[in-house]
Amino acid sequence: MENDSRMFHQMAQQAISEVGSVFPHVQIAAVELLCAEILKANHIACYGVGREGLMMKAFCMRLMHLGLDSHAVGDMTVPPLGPGDLFLTSAGPGSFSTVMALLEAARDAGARTLVVTAQPGGPAARIADVAIDLPAQTMANDLGERTSLLPMGSLYEAAQLIFFDLISIFLREKTGQTPRQMRERHTNLL
Repeated sequence: MENDSRMFHQMAQQAISEVGSVFPHVQIAAVELLCAEILKANHIACYGVGREGLMMKAFCMRLMHLGLDSHAVGDMTVPPLGPGDLFLTSAGPGSFSTVMALLEAARDAGARTLVVTAQPGGPAARIADVAIDLPAQTMANDLGERTSLLPMGSLYEAAQLIFFDLISIFLREKTGQTPRQMRERHTNLL
């Protein structure tokens, strides 16, 4: 039991260290660009697949807490996108068929498109108006010689959660809001 406890805590420290190692490589210019794209959008539609999709929904919620008109693609209340709107998606490994199709649909409707990815040279980044590089292991590179302790794309997904919450803090500061104002927008239907 003691060995299990020690092993668990060692693994936890390694995982935390790996997640932390992503952020020194994030460019502040990308942070500023992401914030600018979000703040100038009328409607924001967020999308991702699998666990990345869960992180995109978490970010969409934070955007709503900031009072921004954000929606998770797939919900029945997503408004149509057009000029002045933003389609915000994630494609950690560079591409997913649904991400590619929705990028095209949003672009065809006149909306701006932004992809967060660990593959800035990948297909989704090439067709999006803006690509934000979040340099972490995904399923595109989880079988190499040097890989994360965390399985498959978990390092990218864990980094997304923290990255998006940090972005929400930047946005809160840029909009002159307080943590209390954000909290007041939290649902009461619990």
